[in-house]
Amino acid sequence: MRLTTKKRYSYTIQPCLWLVGMLAFCTLGSAFAQNKAIDFKKRMPFSDGYVAGNTLYVAGQQGPDSQGKVTGTDITLQTTNAIAAIEKVVKKAGFQMRDITSVTVYVTDLNDVPKMNDVYKKLMPDPKPARATVQVAGLIGGAKIEISAIAVKH
Repeated sequence: MRLTTKKRYSYTIQPCLWLVGMLAFCTLGSAFAQNKAIDFKKRMPFSDGYVAGNTLYVAGQQGPDSQGKVTGTDITLQTTNAIAAIEKVVKKAGFQMRDITSVTVYVTDLNDVPKMNDVYKKLMPDPKPARATVQVAGLIGGAKIEISAIAVKH
């Protein structure tokens, strides 16, 4: 029994169309799955981090003490705790500290930069990410430092 040309093409075209449809569905699904907020809390105006594709944007992190206070703590402790807060967001997002490519450091006193650098050099993995350090008039809660970061998964 001979198949007509029309039937023969339908047997080959249908599986191809099904495969193309499945690939499109999977591609769209993975694209949407890659965009997610990290540690978003209702009624807050920001998330601690946001993953867009293979890039993580970490919101500015301060370095409070174990009671959640930054006042009365020195730049060394605040820097240590700010970097620990960044590491928490980075790991929660499925990234690693060595994925960080860019950092912005906000300080209220440029005289604190040498002490901040001592801690930063110890805690940030090599090679160090690109960095900008900026003096600001003030930070929320009386913090002396706030650090934001961008990480790209390799």
